[in-house]
Amino acid sequence: MGKPKSPIVAIIGPTAVGKTAISLAVAPAIEGEVISVDSRQVYRYMDIGTDKVSMEDRRHVIHHLVDVTDPDDTFTAARFVEEANGTIKRVIAREKRPLLVGGTPFYYNALFGEMLTTSLASDVEVRASLLKEAEIKGKGYLYKKLEIHDPDLALRIHPNDLTRIVRGLEVFYTTGKPASWWYRHGKKIKSPYNVLYIGIIRPREVAYNKIEQRARRQFERGLIDEVRWLLKNGFDERFPSMQGLGYREVVRYLRGLYSMDEALTYYIKATKSLYRRQMTWFKRFKPIVWYDLDEIDEDVAVSSIVDKIKEHMGVK
Repeated sequence: MGKPKSPIVAIIGPTAVGKTAISLAVAPAIEGEVISVDSRQVYRYMDIGTDKVSMEDRRHVIHHLVDVTDPDDTFTAARFVEEANGTIKRVIAREKRPLLVGGTPFYYNALFGEMLTTSLASDVEVRASLLKEAEIKGKGYLYKKLEIHDPDLALRIHPNDLTRIVRGLEVFYTTGKPASWWYRHGKKIKSPYNVLYIGIIRPREVAYNKIEQRARRQFERGLIDEVRWLLKNGFDERFPSMQGLGYREVVRYLRGLYSMDEALTYYIKATKSLYRRQMTWFKRFKPIVWYDLDEIDEDVAVSSIVDKIKEHMGVK
């Protein structure tokens, strides 16, 4: 008989539905610490565009895997798994409870599915060359390349998901084998966790309004100055971090390719598209308990979530 899996809880949901607010209320009630599951909040100096939790909130609730690397680094899913596993162990060793929070589905899949024991190859020069090719010839050109070299991966990602298209081609060009081959044949270990997902949602039209409000607020708070500073310090669109929503649109504004209104409009449109893709992914996650924050009072939701977590973790 194998070792019993450790119970763990993750608060998931698409962008702009209120996961952070819920987690800040839930964590103290379970003596918990938040482990961020966000592929953009790992980067330093990128605060406004990633809607990072404030330093004041971080003083009340400890947050992990926020501000762990610079924007010119590539933070892979394999690296996330390695760091998340180490963080979970340390939190438990201090007799606290890890609470995973965030909206990056492929990080959850990597952590709670079968995990590769080694990271897939990475090459900064290959990646930079691919990004330049995308800039000149377009995402569609690279996506067609991916369809040729790794058709299995191409079927699983959106043709506009430049970061994952580039990553797939980078693995192929660096190792000579497609990423999907490595996932099938690489040595894997089963996840040691028994996960319960707490899903946070709102009606689409409500979420869309929040997306629009947040984008405008980010522009007002200084997103353009944040991106200008990043470019000035060499963190430009060569790097995956700067291809993220908001940053890529503002870069194009600063390069004279968009007006400010166009940058904001395209950012909002792309974020709504992300919302739809995230919902498609998260609907597949099991076991999950959903909370629609337009149908239930937030305080009632928090109380119920705390009870569910304690029950899952065997806490009285």
